[in-house]
Amino acid sequence: MPSKEKDKLLLRLVAKDKKLVRRLIFELLEGGETREERAQELRGEIEKNLPATGDKTLTPGYLLLELRFWNARITEHVQATKDKPGEVILTFFLLAEAFRRHNVMLRSFPEHRSSTFAPYVVRRISSLLKKAAALHEDYFMEYRNDLNELLEFVYGFRPTALLAQQAGLPQSADYL
Repeated sequence: MPSKEKDKLLLRLVAKDKKLVRRLIFELLEGGETREERAQELRGEIEKNLPATGDKTLTPGYLLLELRFWNARITEHVQATKDKPGEVILTFFLLAEAFRRHNVMLRSFPEHRSSTFAPYVVRRISSLLKKAAALHEDYFMEYRNDLNELLEFVYGFRPTALLAQQAGLPQSADYL
């Protein structure tokens, strides 16, 4: 098969796999050197676009949709860059920022309105703690404040506190 035809077939094949395209763009076009820059850019997008405090249309369910959206963006970042520490750092930041901004809103609704939000948060924290334990100890300093603040919020909010106790989450993290 001629080289030109091979290239055309490869392009058609690659174009169908969006994950592969993102990974190739990162590795080949960006040189694979911008992992931290990309993580900082994503963190900035989260800060800028996560619904603001006092948003009257926000409910625990809508906040959950926002968290899932941003978690998907973090996953895309990790798949493209293989940034395992970035996944832990960014997700702890996302969850802590959601509680910082919307703790009052969450408390204003009856507890049953958090019936999907609370399990999601506790499951995410539990899985992230397992991933964090596998990271080098130096990364702990980058997410320690967000994690401790998040755990404080979780244990201060009744629907998540009950689930966190059942899941065996720590009340604070000195080092994992």
